[in-house]
Amino acid sequence: MSFPTIAVTRATQPKTKPLADAALGFGQIFTDHMFSMDYIEGQGWIDPRIEPYAPISLDPSAMVFHYGQAIFEGLKAYKAADGSINLFRPQLNFARVNQSNARMVIPAIDEAFCLYALEELLKIEKDWIPTQAGSSLYIRPFIIATDPYLGVRPAHTYRFMIILSPSGNYYPQGLNPVNIYVEEEYVRAVKGGTGYAKTPGNYAASLIAQAKAYKAGYVQVLWLDGVHRRFIEEVGSMNVFFVIDGKVVTPAINGSILPGITRRTVLELAKKLGLETEEREIAIDEIAELAKTGRVSEVFGAGTAAVISPVGELRYKELVMNFNDGKIGPLSQQFYDIITGVQYGRLKDDYGWIVKI
Repeated sequence: MSFPTIAVTRATQPKTKPLADAALGFGQIFTDHMFSMDYIEGQGWIDPRIEPYAPISLDPSAMVFHYGQAIFEGLKAYKAADGSINLFRPQLNFARVNQSNARMVIPAIDEAFCLYALEELLKIEKDWIPTQAGSSLYIRPFIIATDPYLGVRPAHTYRFMIILSPSGNYYPQGLNPVNIYVEEEYVRAVKGGTGYAKTPGNYAASLIAQAKAYKAGYVQVLWLDGVHRRFIEEVGSMNVFFVIDGKVVTPAINGSILPGITRRTVLELAKKLGLETEEREIAIDEIAELAKTGRVSEVFGAGTAAVISPVGELRYKELVMNFNDGKIGPLSQQFYDIITGVQYGRLKDDYGWIVKI
């Protein structure tokens, strides 16, 4: 397949790379280069380039600042034992870019070309991929509206960028179970809204509940539906799963839930392992009742950042539900071991998940 030429400008003053995983954190350090291209109505996406990572110049009236027309994605690159680079199902990330674009009235990208551009960027930045256990190179593609214009309409110009960040575990406690606060006052999204798109406004809307959860001593928020405040939707940065009587159950995709790639992977993997799965409405009161009788053996989140994050405690109103004695459950561990084993090349990819560079 023939792609447009990507101009490359090398950084003249490379940064010092972090030496230890402990110094990485998550999303705090950025590599020497980034990919950029622009969209101009009537011309399409033009001027693809890899250039030094640097601040960008935008007019104060750029529409992204005033009307929030933007989308983003998140995926990771992993350094395999043989020194090659593994990408985990990246085609699905770029397909989801266009799903988000459609909702936010942003012109579609060429998914294959953008994956190619990412591969070219990673070839230049390969030495930034950390090798410590649990670490990876986080990849953030995003698009912003750049028109210098005040007025509510879709923009005529955009910028697409990919930046890279060597990162450690998303949660400082690693694979240890997290405690989660069920939010009943605020809502994140409703059907017909933008909940299924990865757009910054969704995350801005979640901040007040996140601050409330932190204040109460909880790491994350579990959202309920925006109409009834009854049905479970997702955790702030993850889709959520319940193991009920041995069955792997998760909320159905309904227009207000992000169609997570790790979510999809868990469901596919569960079926391959011979486990029964179910996607449906799950009422928080149902989980509370089932938890009382021990029928919910495990709860875990699934997402790109943390992969699998076991949940040790859920607080709903004054009820505190504890799961699996605050330890990671066997299915959570199995899903984590298989997915990360394939991501890092420790296990054979029998699933067609990996794009190797």
